[in-house]
Amino acid sequence: MLKDKKPSLKKAFIASTISFISILPMIIAVVGLIGLFQTYVTADMLSTLFGYSAFSDIIVGTFAGAVSSGNGAISYVIAEGLQSQGVSVYALSTFILAWVTLGFVQLPAEVSVFGLKFTSYRNILTLLSTIIVSYLAVITTRLFV
Repeated sequence: MLKDKKPSLKKAFIASTISFISILPMIIAVVGLIGLFQTYVTADMLSTLFGYSAFSDIIVGTFAGAVSSGNGAISYVIAEGLQSQGVSVYALSTFILAWVTLGFVQLPAEVSVFGLKFTSYRNILTLLSTIIVSYLAVITTRLFV
């Protein structure tokens, strides 16, 4: 009869700890880059990129959010500042979605953990869905407001 070989909790804990320690430098680097970006790129700087058309606002909002990725709660504060400067709802919705779901700064860490194929598929699909969802969100909001 075959002996049942279940991994023990201790072995699983050790393996996960080793895995976490191996990616810790990458996590620290990503957090540091995001912090630097949030410190040196202001809402005033971002607002100069918007205001040309709905389509350009969606594209610029997507890429601005993807480059300046960070915490969702902070994105609302930045979006409020952008809105007070007259930035369109298209730009704000794509910016917030891309800020939270995309993250070009995090790509090296994501590739090292999940692999290039998965990371590529996830980011391409997220990029497309961010554009589509933000456009539909604005249209839907206008129907009900």
